[in-house]
Amino acid sequence: MRHGDRLDNFDLLWASKASRPWDPPLTQDGKDRAFARGRKFRAGRSPVNFPIHRVFVSPFLRCLQTATEVVHGLCAVNDDDLTVTSSNGITIDPSKIKVAVEYGLCEMLNATAVRPENVPKDYDFGFDISKCEAVLPAGTIDHSVEPVDKEIPQWGELPADARIRYCSVIKELADKYPSENLLLVTHGEGVGSSVTAFAENTQVYAADYCGYSHLSRSVFPAEDESFTAGPFKVHIKDGENGLSYCGSSVERDST
Repeated sequence: MRHGDRLDNFDLLWASKASRPWDPPLTQDGKDRAFARGRKFRAGRSPVNFPIHRVFVSPFLRCLQTATEVVHGLCAVNDDDLTVTSSNGITIDPSKIKVAVEYGLCEMLNATAVRPENVPKDYDFGFDISKCEAVLPAGTIDHSVEPVDKEIPQWGELPADARIRYCSVIKELADKYPSENLLLVTHGEGVGSSVTAFAENTQVYAADYCGYSHLSRSVFPAEDESFTAGPFKVHIKDGENGLSYCGSSVERDST
C-alpha cells in the first residue's frame, strides 16, 4: 500500500522551512484517507476481505503516519459512526495487530524519488528505529521482529535495484509469516513493483495515494513444520485499488 497525501506536494514552501525536508509528513486529508482505507479493510468493504495480522512499514514519516491511521481504522473499538472521518478520539485495541518498521520498504533513494535539493549533504537520512516506532500506535510494536534489511540503501540506488529490493522483501516477509496476512506500507514504486514482478506482462504506471495491490498464494504445511508455497497471484478490482496499469495477467475481482 502506498502512503497518503504528502504535505510537500500541497505546501510548496514546506521543504524550505523543514529540518528534514526529505521526510515530509501527511496532510490532514492524507491521514483521513489512510484511516478510511483501514476502515474499509476491517469492514470487508474492499477486495481485502480477510483479517490483517501484521503491518510492516517504511521508515519514512509519511508511511509511519499512514500505518498509524490504517491501524486506527483496523483496530477501532466501537467505531460504528460512519459520519466520523478522522481517527481523532478513536480508541483502538492494540492486541489485534502487530507492527514493525522495515527498512527494505523505504523510498527509492535516488533523484527520481527524492528531490535533489532536499537530500542531506552527507546522505545521512537519519532514520532510527526507536524514533520511527514512537510515531506508531502504543502497544502495537512487535519488538521481536528482525527487519529483512538492516539499513536503508545507499544514495544513488538504481530503479531496477529498488524494484528487486521491494520484491525480495515481499517474498522474505511472506516466507517468515506464511500463515499470516500482511499489510506492507511503502511507496508508489514499491506498490508498482509488487504487481509487475508477479503479474506477467503487466505494468503499473501510477499508484494513487493509499493505492494498493493484493497478492495471495497457496501455502502447504509439511509435517516437519516447514512449508511449500505456490506462486503469488495479483488481484485487482478495477476502480478500487487506486492503480493505473496495463496488462492482463492479474486476477480481476468482481465482488
